[in-house]
Amino acid sequence: MEQATPSGAAPQVIAVVGATATGKSAVSVALAHLLTERGTPAEIINGDAMQFYRGMDIGTAKISDDEREGIPHHELDWLDVTEDASVARFQERARADIDAIHARGGRAVVVGGSGLYLRALLDVFEFPATDPELRARLEARAEAEGPGVLHRELAALDPDGARALDPRNERRVVRALEVVTLTGKPFGTSLPRHQYAIPAMQVGLELGYDVLDPRIEDRVTRMWEGGLVDETLALIDAGLREGTTARRAVGYAETLRHLDGELDEAETRELIAQHTRRLARRQRRWFNPDPRVGWVPAPADAADVGRAARAALAIVDAGGRPGDAPVG
Repeated sequence: MEQATPSGAAPQVIAVVGATATGKSAVSVALAHLLTERGTPAEIINGDAMQFYRGMDIGTAKISDDEREGIPHHELDWLDVTEDASVARFQERARADIDAIHARGGRAVVVGGSGLYLRALLDVFEFPATDPELRARLEARAEAEGPGVLHRELAALDPDGARALDPRNERRVVRALEVVTLTGKPFGTSLPRHQYAIPAMQVGLELGYDVLDPRIEDRVTRMWEGGLVDETLALIDAGLREGTTARRAVGYAETLRHLDGELDEAETRELIAQHTRRLARRQRRWFNPDPRVGWVPAPADAADVGRAARAALAIVDAGGRPGDAPVG
């Protein structure tokens, strides 16, 4: 039976987290079925920022209608590619989803690898001040000079904050420099703390790089052969080049360069795989230090998804008691 919840208390949100290509979407669906079979209908909230965008399906490995297997999904396809993804807006929308799901007597399952978005949803997180004019100036400089220049400026003001950021992540570097400039405080002080704002537990899917890296290669092949170039062309017609966030997404940024004649097919596919591997490592570095995450082995293949979902449910039944953090 489903764990009893104290009278009047909201049920805990379950978050399925981890690196890209570890099988989070499939495991979350299987977990939702297990919860539903116990008498608590589960609904899934997407926490992958690039899956907010309409039309960005192949390049984000967005779960298809058939793969959702009748489980309601939220926070997919609500942004045009010309719009910016906003942590604050997602927090507001997704917390409203959670309230509505629990009001219906259901259980909310959040799934994704966008660490900052998930932490902003689940944890205590006060958004620092913003200055649109300063942000615009920094973005223009990053476009003209490259994010590396801004990262060096950030390092002079906030060495610890700069070390925590990938110098190539233009959006994060610009935001960090904006916060430090406005507040005079280190960027890290504005990040969410390991303190839940809403009742929650997290289950992480662990997969060694010796398995994950070949899986990423296979995923890139499937995306390319499945129509990534045609999808990118359609997104260009929808305004992809004019967007700030969407056009920098892994898979699309490289394909745009291919369409511009900068990269041939082999170079494009290799660069997508390289950048995806780098993303997976950043995601691991984000989730690994969180002592509240209970880790289970990721599914080895499609036939193993049920086993991973049952292992995740065992952590839920144990009250979210974390296991050993993965090595690497």
